Amino acid sequence: MTALDARALLSIGDFAARAGLATSAIRYYESLDLIHSVRTGGNQRRYHRSELRRVAFIRAAQSVGLSLDEIKDALDQLPERRIPVRADWQRLSASWRQRLDDQIERLRKLQDDLESCIGCGCLSLDHCSIYNRDDALSADGPGPRRGFSTT
Repeated sequence: MTALDARALLSIGDFAARAGLATSAIRYYESLDLIHSVRTGGNQRRYHRSELRRVAFIRAAQSVGLSLDEIKDALDQLPERRIPVRADWQRLSASWRQRLDDQIERLRKLQDDLESCIGCGCLSLDHCSIYNRDDALSADGPGPRRGFSTT
């Protein structure tokens, strides 16, 4: 690595500060293969400044409710792990539109239920349509109803 190349790289602390994240989050993103580093001769992580754009992409996708698995799938669609550009975001966000529409519909339903809950005032953990929505096992009585396998 030349001195010029080394100046284009950021230590994990500098990278985390620029990204607005904790170093533990940077290491976690790297463990998920969302971002990439190079190693120095002393085995220290160094990040290309361009990886900051991947972090911005990740944070933008998280802000609209996407999971890290969904974000990884999207980033894996990019050729040769390249940095996302505006056209990539537009293409990927179009593919997420239905998921986001479904999420918006669930939030609207929750909002409607919340307004009726305030009027109802039942505060029942057994019958509340918000707290206990779609509880198919409630008819079997209280307590755990499914066994857990230890294998």
